This record gives sequence, structure tokens and C-alpha cells, in this order.
Amino acid sequence: MKVSGNLENIRKHIEEACRKVDRRPDDIRIIAVTKYVSAERAQEAIEAGIPDLGENRDEGLLAKAGQLKDKPVWHFIGTLQSRKVKNIIDHVTYIHSLDRLSLAKEINKRAATKVACLVQVNASGEESKHGLKPEAVPDFIEQLKEYPNIMVAGLMTMAPNTENEQIVRDCFRTLRKLQDRIKGMGLDYAPCTELSMGMSNDYQIAVEEGSTMVRIGTALVGNESEVQ
Repeated sequence: MKVSGNLENIRKHIEEACRKVDRRPDDIRIIAVTKYVSAERAQEAIEAGIPDLGENRDEGLLAKAGQLKDKPVWHFIGTLQSRKVKNIIDHVTYIHSLDRLSLAKEINKRAATKVACLVQVNASGEESKHGLKPEAVPDFIEQLKEYPNIMVAGLMTMAPNTENEQIVRDCFRTLRKLQDRIKGMGLDYAPCTELSMGMSNDYQIAVEEGSTMVRIGTALVGNESEVQ
């Protein structure tokens, strides 16, 4: 199916979710996660009206950046090794996976201007998930004042892959409450206006719980086996 058709369905679902909780659909940014598709499919997403693309590996991001006809807003959404920062720092607008001071130090060192970062939080408590424990986040953000090239745009998490909607909802609510706490700290470098949560299988719940960025891959652009 064309990306435009998938996007139409996703926008309808987002509108439905927004109506339930009295939110504006325009406040939700759709990020097309293109890690499993070609540059051509990524270009199709841009032409369908999605300026935001997400990649989780520096190789994938750089390869697509060199092939796309249009320049998207790049979001780095995967685990970022400190030694890979230099490869992507001039291309990305958002980094969704800031989770340690050593990475903050490298971003600060390599960036020519402020970089919008989202602190990755393990809101579910799963051992398989990356990110800080929720209780560690306020102190971590306090320490980021030492790095003037980092702006804490918000928080990111991934919910458990489960059919139990309440477990998913509780995970997202944990992040939303944490966002309120960070906002209350009144830090100029940490406005924390963004919540990056929700993927193909749970973005509607995420929107109901306050997400401002949904990272959608399969439901939007599919994967190579589906689009070839």
C-alpha cells in the first residue's frame, strides 16, 4: 500500500484518540521510522507529507541522507554509541536516546549549536529496555546543565510489547508524570515539551496519554518485503 494511504488511516486514528482526550491532532508529530525500508520508500513518505524521518543506526541515516531528493528533519531514535556521535551530529535535529553523561559529553563536544535531545527512560522497568530509571531522571537532567550544547526537548520511552492495554497505558502515564516533574524544575535548558512515545502497535494509546511524537514504521512505511 502507498504511504499516503497508510498515512491517511493513521491520521484518522490520531484524530479519534485526540477527540477522546480533547487534544489537537496538529500537536502530534508523526515520525516515519524508515530503518527497514529503502531511500525510495523514505522519499515517498516525505512526498506524502511527512517531513520527519527516524533512523536507529548511523549507517542507515547517512546512506539515506545521501540519496533523498528532499532534506527531512532527521530523528536519531536508536541507542547511540558515543563514538558514533561525530557521524550523525551534523545531520540530526533530534536525538531521542540520551541516557548517560558520557554521551551528553560527546554530543556537547561535537555539536556546533544546541541539539534537541530527549532523555530515554525505561518507564516499564523491563531489563531488555534501554534508558534511565524514572527516579534517576531529575538528577540526570540537573547534571546536563554542564553541557551548553544540549537542550532537553523532552522524554522518550518504549512500552512493553503486550496485549494488555493497561500495562501500556501505565508506562506512558509514568512518562507523562515525569515530564510534569521536569517542567516544574524550571530549567531553561530543559523545557521538556515533547513526549516521544507510541509506535505502530500502540500510538493511539500514546496519544491519549499525552504523546507529542509518535514513531511509526511498519504501519506507515511497511518493510522491504512488503513494499518491493
